[in-house]
Formats: sequence, structure tokens, C-alpha cells
Amino acid sequence: MKVFRGLPNDRARAPCALTIGNFDGVHRGHQALLAHVRSASASLGLEAAVMTFEPHPREYFAQRSGDLSKAPARIANLRDKLDDLAKAGIDRVIVEHFNEHFAAQSPEDFIARVLVDGLHVKWLMVGDDFRFGARRAGDIQMLQEAGQRFGFQVETLPAVMHGAQRISSSAVRAALAEGDFARTSELLGHPYTMSGHVIHGQKLGRTLGFPTLNLRVVHRPALSGIFVVQVHGLADQPLPAVASLGVRPTVEDAGRMLLEVHLFDFARSCYGKLVRVEFLAKLRDEEKYVDLPTLTAAIDKDAAQARAFFAHRNGALTATDRI
Repeated sequence: MKVFRGLPNDRARAPCALTIGNFDGVHRGHQALLAHVRSASASLGLEAAVMTFEPHPREYFAQRSGDLSKAPARIANLRDKLDDLAKAGIDRVIVEHFNEHFAAQSPEDFIARVLVDGLHVKWLMVGDDFRFGARRAGDIQMLQEAGQRFGFQVETLPAVMHGAQRISSSAVRAALAEGDFARTSELLGHPYTMSGHVIHGQKLGRTLGFPTLNLRVVHRPALSGIFVVQVHGLADQPLPAVASLGVRPTVEDAGRMLLEVHLFDFARSCYGKLVRVEFLAKLRDEEKYVDLPTLTAAIDKDAAQARAFFAHRNGALTATDRI
């Protein structure tokens, strides 16, 4: 899969079947949309393409207004989003920098400069509530009229439902905030994970007797707290662990988000490794403790609960195998 930061240069502008969106989480609704794009690209002999944005448009406007509470929490980082798009069979992803200039484009300029001249779109699919251009003035009817003038086909995809609920990034965020990983998995179509490179930390966990893998979290995630997890990428099988995702209020006050993972019975150096952390269960919310001994006692209890989780799960698997 080819990834472009902004519009491709002239030699890379092959005609394409395109969809546009934030694709935060690449949930089952997104996957249905991407399957249509892939099918159309195959039947029409086009590249299957996605245009997405960084930062998230609502995040950009929240920063401009000075009210970051209006920015949506992130389900996935850009690396994980691109990985999911590649797995969906997409040939080309355009990561458009969403800034003042891009936000100020009229719908007409967006169609002419981005879709027609920039991407050579021949087939376009968007959600049935898609809006675009400055002040979200562009709509489906405008796209369809432009398609007749410029020679591209426009199709819409109705909302994808799971039972009575619309599958959406908002629904995934709500499930993550509640620590409901079974529901999250139903909406995503796979278990929830976060990936990152292991970085050096303050080594405080090692001092307390709980050495951790530290992963930087750039954007505000859709979940926080203490979790039972397993880590992929360090051994042939996922490794059991307990993890803290949050701002570590007991030991610092900078508000920096960090994912700290304590692996059980594993002592190899992992700095620089790319790992994927799979979330299995939430133990509790993050808390601020009066001192380090109290924090240590809480971590010890969390680790014991996580070990019990794996012991129960492995016991259940063994019993099932015997049947």
C-alpha cells in the first residue's frame, strides 16, 4: 500500500476509486465501505484509494477554539489506522494535513482541485451523511452534479447496523470508555489493540519491583485506567501482562499520556521494539495515591488480579480442550 502525505505528485496520480473519511478505528461500518471501494476498483481497473485527515478535523477546530474537550478521543493512532486500511486491501492512502487552508476550501474548490485534478477520481463512495468544504457546505447532491460534469460516479452507503445500533466510531469510543471489550470487538470485528515502539521511561517501575514497557501515546485515547492485556511481537505467543494507560498522577503532573505494560515472567530488553498491546479486561480507573508504598501495594494487587484472570482463562481453555 502506498501512503502519501498530501496529494500525490503527477506521476503517482493514477485514476482511482475513492472514499473519504477519518476512519478512526476502521470498524465494521468502515470495513463494509472499504469492501465496496475494493470491488469497484477491481471491476473498473482502478486503484482503491482512501483520503483521510491528520489531525482529525474536530480536533483541529477544538484546538483553534481553545476548548480541547470538544476534540474526539482517538480510537487508533495513525500507524494502526494505516495497518487496518492495508489489511482491507486498499492500494493508496492520502493522509491530508487538515489545516486552516484546507478547512477554508469551498466545496467547488475541493471537488476541482482535490478530487478531479489532484486524485483523478473516477468512482467515489461516501456515507449518506457526508459533508465537505468550508462550513460543511458541500453535500451528496453537489457531488453527484459534479460527477456528471467531471466524469466520476458517486455512490453512498447507508449506515451499517449491529442489531438496533449504528456501527460508528462514537459507538466504539463509548464501549472503550466503559471498558466493554466484548462490545468493542463486536463493533470492530477484531480485538482492540494499540501498537507502539518501546521507549525509555523513568525506570520507576523497576525501582518498585514492576519493570514496564513504555509506549508513548500522542493523542488522547478513548480509554484509560488499569487493564489486563497481552503483548504481541516479542515472542511466538502473546505474553500476559497488566497495563496502565493514563497520566500517572502519583508520580508526575505534566498530563503526559503513557501506556505502561508490566509483563509477567519476562525480563529481556525490549527498547525500540514495535509491539501490539491487546486489551482483555479493565480492572479499575487510574487513581492518585498519597505515596509510593501505597502505589506499590495497588500495583501488586492489580498484578495479582491479572494473573488470576489468565489462570482462569487458561484453565477454562484446558477444560474445553479435554472435551
